Amino acid sequence: MQSTAAEDYVKAIYHHTEWQPDPITPSQLAGRLGLANSTVTEMVKKLAAAGLVHHRPYGAIALTDAGRALAVRQVRRHRVVETWLVERHGYDWDEVHDEAEVLEHALSDRLLDSIARSLGDPTRDPHGDVIPAADGSVVRPDAVLLADAPVGHAGAVVRISDADPAMLRFLADSGVALDAALEVLGQKPYSGSIQVRTTAGTIDLGPEVAQAIWLAA
Repeated sequence: MQSTAAEDYVKAIYHHTEWQPDPITPSQLAGRLGLANSTVTEMVKKLAAAGLVHHRPYGAIALTDAGRALAVRQVRRHRVVETWLVERHGYDWDEVHDEAEVLEHALSDRLLDSIARSLGDPTRDPHGDVIPAADGSVVRPDAVLLADAPVGHAGAVVRISDADPAMLRFLADSGVALDAALEVLGQKPYSGSIQVRTTAGTIDLGPEVAQAIWLAA
């Protein structure tokens, strides 16, 4: 079972646990995909029957080995396309997600591998997400979420979530990008904002932003 819907589902499940350990629930999966709970429940049953996920009623969802292999394949396709659009076609990092969602299903494996080679076989996409190798292997950098980083922690930005394009534009305007050096200075009382030092100066980042940035551990 490798329909476009199945590919999107297993990819969403994979994304949920890529940077944190908690498994995804059906309601969380529905929210991530923008679908009704009942729709997701029926699809998860089909995925389970196809051997792509493990799921018990009212429990969390986990990928089987076959499901993970399919998810990694789709993640690789999506992230290679995002990188290609930024590096070869002048897209900004906040513009590529929706385009890649369409193109990842349309490209042949041969064309995708050719694009990857032309880019020098990149290991990360424009947001710092790991691009799985052609053999399915994944090497994720050691990283700490900005919201969890202790005062005094300093490190380069290794990943920024692409879930909110407006946030990406804000960060770009603020000089926060991949490989930028950040130092955690402390948390602002009452507001929950985290104060960080960048090469350009000191800025305050709100709780939502702090949950979207990973620093080198």
